[in-house]
Amino acid sequence: MQQATARPSRFPLVFEVLVWALYVGLYKYDHYMESFTKTHRADNGYLPYPQLIAFAMAATVYVIPYYRWLLPLLLRRRRYAWPLGLVAVLYLWWSIKLNTTLAAGAFVPVAAPPVLTEFYQRIFHNGIAHPFSIGLMYYSLNLLSLLLTDVLAFSCVGFVRVAFEQESRRREIEKEHAALQLEQLKAQLQPHFLFNTLNSIYGLSLAGSPDTPRFILLLSELMRYVLYDSGKERVALADEIAFMENYFELEQRKYEGARISFEASGEELAGQQVPPLLWLPLIENSFKHGRHHFSDDASVVATLTATPGQLCFVVENDMLPSPPPAAARRSGGIGLVNIRRRLQLYYPHAHDLTLTEHAGRYRAELLLRL
Repeated sequence: MQQATARPSRFPLVFEVLVWALYVGLYKYDHYMESFTKTHRADNGYLPYPQLIAFAMAATVYVIPYYRWLLPLLLRRRRYAWPLGLVAVLYLWWSIKLNTTLAAGAFVPVAAPPVLTEFYQRIFHNGIAHPFSIGLMYYSLNLLSLLLTDVLAFSCVGFVRVAFEQESRRREIEKEHAALQLEQLKAQLQPHFLFNTLNSIYGLSLAGSPDTPRFILLLSELMRYVLYDSGKERVALADEIAFMENYFELEQRKYEGARISFEASGEELAGQQVPPLLWLPLIENSFKHGRHHFSDDASVVATLTATPGQLCFVVENDMLPSPPPAAARRSGGIGLVNIRRRLQLYYPHAHDLTLTEHAGRYRAELLLRL
């Protein structure tokens, strides 16, 4: 069964770009401007020396492997938190020194205006002169303050990326699980329903009943819907209603003495989309455990009512006088487990499923808030 693949959220990318633009492009630019003005007089203007923004970007490239690879790895492998945490600290400290030094060296020959040349040279020579030591106190404290803000800002980016990846993975698993449950439901429907219906058709053919062609047509329509149309994530409510009408008509022809009916009403039915075979477990449950198998004085009646903002489905059937223990606990059936799971996926906090028994009648009511 094919399902439409959900587009990944763009929020992590937008958030990442905003951090680069606002934090690196503004905050770190201001930091380098403040460092520059300690020894030089800056030109007047709203944004003097915009090249420092490019330098801030180049000097921050080292953090990309941290928040895109190292931090997610640290979060996934919690049992190795200490070793990975130590690796992260060592990587960040030596990477910021190396990255800043190389960026300064690259900007020395292209300093614009030339007054920035001395600023880049000072950063470059400090990094070259003290590559494996703490270095000059001011230089080290300056890098340490940048390192702390870099880690804080881009750790947020990393956490957002990991959170959205996990949420996306969870949703994909749920969709795959829902698809598997639907396939299981279809496989569950086909064997017993198909063979029981074929037996009924066989009996009609032996008796030469004129209803045999209609019986075969109904079965064909049902199986076509189950095998093909129900492969979609959602189907038109009108198609689902047509499926249930055919199902009830087929059952009525099998048990002509019983009262078996289905009605759909409400102006809100048009244009609605629902998950395929959503109500089938409730319908099958009523037909499987109904008294109409043994008595004409029994019924299976279902209604689907649409009102503004909600759909209400009700199916009732007469119960057997003394159902066996395995059949009495309907809530434990795989079909009802299936529908509860699908309701949680498609209508979270927007559905009410009520199963009741009273005066020899079993009633299942499902309310969907659209």
